[in-house]
Amino acid sequence: MPVKAYDVNDHAYDVLVIGAGGAGLRAAIAAAGSGLRIAVLSKVPPTRSHTVAAQGGINAALGNRDADDWRWHMYDTIRGSDWLGDQDAIAKMCKAAPDAINELAEWGVPFTRDDQNKIYQRAYGGQTKEFGKGGAALRACAAEDRTGLAIMTTMYQQALKQPIDFFVEYIALDLLMDGQGACHGAVAWELATGQIHVFNAQHTILATGGYGQVYAATTASSVCTGDGNAMTLRAGLPLQDMEFIQFHPTGLYGAGVLITEGARGEGGTLVNGEGERFMQNYAPQSMELASRDVISRAIVQELAAGRGCGPNKDHVQLIMSHIDPQVIDSKLPYIASIIETFAGIDPKRDPVPVVPSVHYTMGGIPATANSQVVANAQGDVVQGLSAIGEAACNSTHGANRLGCNSLLDLIVFGKDAGEQARASLQPNAPLALAPKASLERALTHLDSLRYGTGSATPHALRHEVQHCMTRYAPIYRTGAKLEQGKAKLATIWQQLRGDLRMEDNSLIWNNDLVQAIETDNLLRQAMVTMHSAANRTESRGAHSREDFPERDDVHWLHHTLSQLNDKGTVTLDKRAVRMQSGMAELDSVLPEARAY
Repeated sequence: MPVKAYDVNDHAYDVLVIGAGGAGLRAAIAAAGSGLRIAVLSKVPPTRSHTVAAQGGINAALGNRDADDWRWHMYDTIRGSDWLGDQDAIAKMCKAAPDAINELAEWGVPFTRDDQNKIYQRAYGGQTKEFGKGGAALRACAAEDRTGLAIMTTMYQQALKQPIDFFVEYIALDLLMDGQGACHGAVAWELATGQIHVFNAQHTILATGGYGQVYAATTASSVCTGDGNAMTLRAGLPLQDMEFIQFHPTGLYGAGVLITEGARGEGGTLVNGEGERFMQNYAPQSMELASRDVISRAIVQELAAGRGCGPNKDHVQLIMSHIDPQVIDSKLPYIASIIETFAGIDPKRDPVPVVPSVHYTMGGIPATANSQVVANAQGDVVQGLSAIGEAACNSTHGANRLGCNSLLDLIVFGKDAGEQARASLQPNAPLALAPKASLERALTHLDSLRYGTGSATPHALRHEVQHCMTRYAPIYRTGAKLEQGKAKLATIWQQLRGDLRMEDNSLIWNNDLVQAIETDNLLRQAMVTMHSAANRTESRGAHSREDFPERDDVHWLHHTLSQLNDKGTVTLDKRAVRMQSGMAELDSVLPEARAY
């Protein structure tokens, strides 16, 4: 459809940040105060971003309760990643962590404090001392069990003090790319007015979060549809490591709500239907503080063996009744409230039913340790485009993220991306505008959804995508099931293209159109995820193949790059893992057996 059919508003900015969660806000704050024109675009208010759902803490080797070292943190993160993490990015994050926490505290984040007024730190899964040989590390800095909310509220206050323009309740539609593959901003739809906005920018930072909503049972909020990932695919760029989906071991049974790992960090235990602490059979050293992928697989194996709890033997139990009630009241009050509200039980007295639930997406937009988006297997970077947070795959988390590293990822790389923009851009420099054809492509895609006249609703198709992923790409996968999933998603692709029904064609607060856009985004990511999982014939981190149960470093110690064209065809490539940290203190951690 011609551009003139829309009411288009043009904007000029030096930095455009898409996403107002933890990563996006931190980037905007870091870039501010330099004279740069900064815009933050978000489909929900910042305090409604998914970052506020983070509960347990944020990692940093402060050593407030016991000896610690950022190199130990780095080792744990590499081991947790099952050696698919890029070690330069991991080293950068872990070394910067203590300063990042102290800065947040100076801003006013209300961290829980100990008797000496030091920031309280709790144990968390996969965190150890002395390179895995010294027992559990007390590394997770906590603000009770509402750490994400505490950080987001404080950062938003800091952002409001800066000359930053916020565009809230705008749906980012597509990136504006030129013929040489450079990014010049993005096009967005304003829900309140129905207007289309073109944001021309020297530099665009994607901070659009993960795509956990691609599964039916997830702890991810409804806004987690990976919009930036899908825009990247439509721009002809690849995504990376999409086969690695993290299942959190303790989603509240029947509700899917997250029960923080901090509950286990404060002493909670897991038992099966026979009352056995079954983790002794899977991770005898770490028990309930093993890595998330390890515990999630252990729960699935217990259920498969008929040792589940309840009449259907379809869950296990988290026991917190032996924890001092004062600890629950002071360290886990939010979790106690969630359990009481959604399950109607008192965790101080009753066992809590839990099952694994999709929680985090390790894959995303390929990026360097400096957050520059990567265009291909050769590592060429995209001019004018960065990616940070869960949307990015830089790859700090590799095949499996350790708990409490996600908030740290947001803060460290958000700040770094903003500072790089501040140092490299000239305020109010003339903008090289993207070709008009780039805008027309975005609006043509919007119209293909907006004017659907078929029989399938966006809600029904979203349901189909979610249940396809849940059925064919669960915790344990097989080649046969993944091939079935690929075929099913190909059918849904045709339905969305030719059988979508849109009852309302308006542009003002059209929730059906929002869901159609998000469903299209989820489907694209589902397709590259399913193809990437079918292609990787090994088990590594969160990717578990029953037909290929061993990790294979000879053939698979590399990242997967996946692309999707307009016809629904997926192509795959690979990219080397960066095994050198670039740090004199610890240059490289070589692969070894991963055991807890």
